[in-house]
Amino acid sequence: MVTIGKHQIGEFPLLLAPMEDVSDPPFRAVCKENGADLMYTEFISAEGLIRDAAKSRQKLDIYDYERPIGIQIFGEKIESMREAAAIAEAAGPELIDINYGCPVKKVAGRGAGAGILLDLPKMQKMTEEIVKQVSLPVTVKTRLGWDENSIYIVEVAKRLQDAGIQALTIHARTRAQMYKGHSDWSYIAEVKNHPDIHIPIFGNGDIDSPEKAVAYKEKYGVDGIMIGRAAIGNPWIFKQIKHYMATGEHLPPADMNERVATVKKHLRFSIEWKGERTGIFEMRRHYTNYFKGLINFKPYRQQLVTLEDPAAIFDLLDEIAVKFSYEQAGV
Repeated sequence: MVTIGKHQIGEFPLLLAPMEDVSDPPFRAVCKENGADLMYTEFISAEGLIRDAAKSRQKLDIYDYERPIGIQIFGEKIESMREAAAIAEAAGPELIDINYGCPVKKVAGRGAGAGILLDLPKMQKMTEEIVKQVSLPVTVKTRLGWDENSIYIVEVAKRLQDAGIQALTIHARTRAQMYKGHSDWSYIAEVKNHPDIHIPIFGNGDIDSPEKAVAYKEKYGVDGIMIGRAAIGNPWIFKQIKHYMATGEHLPPADMNERVATVKKHLRFSIEWKGERTGIFEMRRHYTNYFKGLINFKPYRQQLVTLEDPAAIFDLLDEIAVKFSYEQAGV
C-alpha cells in the first residue's frame, strides 16, 4: 500500500496531474468518479496567494468528494513560498505539492517551476523551508532536468528527500523538451531503484492507454502513475487502467450515452463552481476532446461553443446523445 504521511492512496495509485486551466474542481470531479486515487489543484502562484488575488484564491477551492487532494504552489522566492504554503494549508488539503516542473517561459524563465533545476541548493533550501512551515506532508513534481546536458534527477531526488518531502513525481522530459519528443522513463527507474531513495516515486509522461500503464509499471517499477493530457476528454482512463491491471481485459470504450452523461456532470459542476456565465464559457474548451472522432460533429460543436443558455446546452447534449448513439449502432 502506497502511503503519503498518514494517507493510504492504493496499491498502485493513479494520480491526476495538476494541469493549468484544466484540473479545476469540475474536471477533478469527473476524474475522481472514474477512479483517480489522488489529485492536485492547478498550480497556484505564491505571489498571487500573498496578494490575495481572486484567481489564485479561487484555485484553493476543494471539496470533500475530491479527497485526498493536494494543493500545488509555485514561485521563485523562498519567503513567498513559505507564506503561500501556510495559506494553502489553511484551505484544508491532505498534501502540499511544490511545482518544480512547469516549463513555460513566464514561469521557468524567472526561476520558478522547472527553472529552479538550474539552482539545486536553492531548490533544497526552499523545500526545507516549506516542510518546516507546514504540518501536512509535502510532495514535489519535477522534470528530469533543464536540458539533456543537465539531467541530475538522482541528485535532485536525494536532495528533496533529505529536505523532507514524502513523495516525488517525475515527468520524464527535460524542460527544454517542453511537452514534445520522447519521454525517457529509464531515468525515473534509476531514481526508484537507487538504494538511498525510500519515498514513493511516481512516473508521469505519455501514459495514454491501459497497455502502456501496465508495461511501464512492470518495466520501470514505479509506485504509481500520474496521468495528465490523456485524461482530457477521457476521464474514464483511470477506471480503464484499473480494470486492465486487475483482469488483463479492456473495458469497452465509453459509449455516447456515457460520454454525454459525463459532459453534463462536468458542465453542471462548472456552473455551480464559477457561476452560469463563466461556468459555461470555461466548459467550451472541453467539448472537442469529449467528442473527438465523431464524424459530422462540427455543427454541434459550433452550437456548444456559442450557446449561452444552460437549458439549451443540455437539450443539445440530449440531441447529440440520441443522434450519435444511433450512428455508433449503425442505425
